[in-house]
Amino acid sequence: MSKPIPQIKKYMTQTPISIEKDAPLLDAAALMQKNHIRHLPVLYGGKIEGILSSTDVNLIRSLNGVDLAKLKVYDCFTPNPYKVTPETLLDEVLDEMAEKKYGCVLVNDNEHLVGIFTWIDALKATKNLLETRLRK
Repeated sequence: MSKPIPQIKKYMTQTPISIEKDAPLLDAAALMQKNHIRHLPVLYGGKIEGILSSTDVNLIRSLNGVDLAKLKVYDCFTPNPYKVTPETLLDEVLDEMAEKKYGCVLVNDNEHLVGIFTWIDALKATKNLLETRLRK
């Protein structure tokens, strides 16, 4: 007898750290470094606007003549990120992440951020499922 596929809410990081899109980029970079995170949800008025990754910040840093102190988050974040609801099944999220090579998924309830699911969370979910479903 097989068990049902769990919903993403079981494995997501709840209430993730986020930033407003008009915040200084240096503030976002410092927030990511301080909290050891690679993905920072970007909000505007409390609603999801996009995602800023450490890769985005590092790319901007590598450009000659660009002064990070003059930039805002909206200058380099990725708009319209992949979003799911807390009830979305884990296998659906994993398929989409693998196919599109997404590093994270934002979990929303009526456009309000309630969680984030990263590839690290995917590894933890895999480990948990292996231990609970295959080990006797």
